[in-house]
Amino acid sequence: MTARVVFRRAAVADLDAIAAYIARDNPARALTFITEIETAIGVWAETPMAGRDRSEIAEGVRSFPFGNYIVFYRPRPDGMSVLHVVHGRRDIQQLTD
Repeated sequence: MTARVVFRRAAVADLDAIAAYIARDNPARALTFITEIETAIGVWAETPMAGRDRSEIAEGVRSFPFGNYIVFYRPRPDGMSVLHVVHGRRDIQQLTD
């Protein structure tokens, strides 16, 4: 059985903003980048407890790095719920669910 990945609205907005930023210089790379990160998230969903515990942000939040970005999520019994995808230099203490 394939793990389920649920993208919260904020995560979808984050990915849209990342794609738009990359597309300003390289539209083709924007598409491949989003495909690559979504593929990685699907793989991580198979073992969601492997991500770093980020309880300093909120209870139950975990993360995985992807290049210069960090994927924040909550494990689910059947996979993961992606909360945010942000650049690693962003102030992560400002994130909310």
